[in-house]
Amino acid sequence: MKRLSMLLFLTAFIFTGCSAQSAGKDKETIKTKNKMGTIHLTKEEFLKKVANYETNPQEWKYLGDKPCIIDFYADWCGPCKAVAPIMEELAKEYDGQIYIYKIDTEAEQELAAAFGIRSIPSILFVPMEGKPQMSMGAMPKDQFVKAINEILLKK
Repeated sequence: MKRLSMLLFLTAFIFTGCSAQSAGKDKETIKTKNKMGTIHLTKEEFLKKVANYETNPQEWKYLGDKPCIIDFYADWCGPCKAVAPIMEELAKEYDGQIYIYKIDTEAEQELAAAFGIRSIPSILFVPMEGKPQMSMGAMPKDQFVKAINEILLKK
């Protein structure tokens, strides 16, 4: 009976210790995941966060509080798949400085048409002031960094 009690006590002790350790690891994971990643937008979210082209189609007025990149993509697109991890890295590296939005052109055809998206990926660089600049096709990370620093952050 004593052995059984001791065995149950040790099992409970070990289990509690493992739970505490995994809870600590979960907190560490949460801390590292707090960095912002890319943000997927629908048309409705675009109209609220980026620009409401329906109310004033003649004038571009950016609604954001930080410059942004908008990645127009499709899930079936090979070059889009190549750009996706670069966008995720940049979103984390420039967290707090810029937003990186993604728009699925298959799901948001009206939004893609409004911007004349004919090839993907199409990347729109939106500074706080001035006109956005469109780039078509996949680019390596160093070209994105250069564009972010020169167009969006004016470094």
